[in-house]
Amino acid sequence: NGIVAWFYAMRGIGFYQFLTVPLVFLLFRKPKDIKQFMNLIILLSLLGTLWGFKQQILGVDAAEYHWLYVEDHHEEHILHGVLRVFSYYSDAGAFGASQAMMALICGILFMGPFKRITKIKYLILGVTFFLGFAISGTRGALMVPLAGGIAYLVLAKNFKILTAGFSTIILVFCILKYTFMFQGVEQVRRMRTALDPENKSMSVRLDNQKTFGRYLANKPFGGGIGTAGFWGARFNPDSLMANTATDSWYVKIWAETGAVGLALHLIILAYILGKGGHRIIVMKDSKEKSHAIAFYAAFVGIIFASYGNQILGQMPTGPIINMMIPFIFLLTRPRK
Repeated sequence: NGIVAWFYAMRGIGFYQFLTVPLVFLLFRKPKDIKQFMNLIILLSLLGTLWGFKQQILGVDAAEYHWLYVEDHHEEHILHGVLRVFSYYSDAGAFGASQAMMALICGILFMGPFKRITKIKYLILGVTFFLGFAISGTRGALMVPLAGGIAYLVLAKNFKILTAGFSTIILVFCILKYTFMFQGVEQVRRMRTALDPENKSMSVRLDNQKTFGRYLANKPFGGGIGTAGFWGARFNPDSLMANTATDSWYVKIWAETGAVGLALHLIILAYILGKGGHRIIVMKDSKEKSHAIAFYAAFVGIIFASYGNQILGQMPTGPIINMMIPFIFLLTRPRK
């Protein structure tokens, strides 16, 4: 069972990334490839948004009803009688994170040096994806536009945009944290709970991390890949690792690969952040730079949001980010 669990679990942790990054460098090197990639993820995400609106307005179909009630997923997806929309994604968290990422990308491209009609298209798409994020009721995905927006403001190097952007972020934070504005909207109420220090969900997560800390105290390489989370529950359901929720992507990496694995993982992410950010900063303003900033901001937003949920390992956001990483370096490569 250990080998089988490892085989299943290692794919999302490292194998898909190991394949995706070099394949993108080898196969998708032309500007049209990046354009096709953008069009494809926008189309598929937009279909997801429309299906989410269908769930919100008309309700779920028979298969979704079976998943919610027979397979017992209604407790986390129906809160106070309101559906947390999940579209055709694995759950509302995956849907919300993906929609937030696409809203961020389209919002940044709207600010880029494109034709008026193209900018209008990105604006409409950005608003549509943001509404998709809102109806998911996903609190953790708030970090995607927040952290990604800050990354954009820094890389844009425009003082007016930087000031306006930070002012907007502070205003939204203050409205959610210190007021009851829009409290009648269920999605806003749920987002507001993410900023509550007394939130029970956060205290449970911290208790789980303390449990892992005690268990991993003498295990620098962790409990083993496939011992925690879904695969742990499937192949070793009676173990402490399987019965302690990881929640966070980084807690999962820490639990399964230990302090050594987590340190290596964070070093790789930090290198991409530092090197990618530096290469973007030294670029001249262009459409390629706008795309590079959009991909970089999406990467920043997702890695920060992954502290609350396992977004980096989820479909479809994880594989999309794995493709965006080499695209950042292809877009910023020196021109001959």
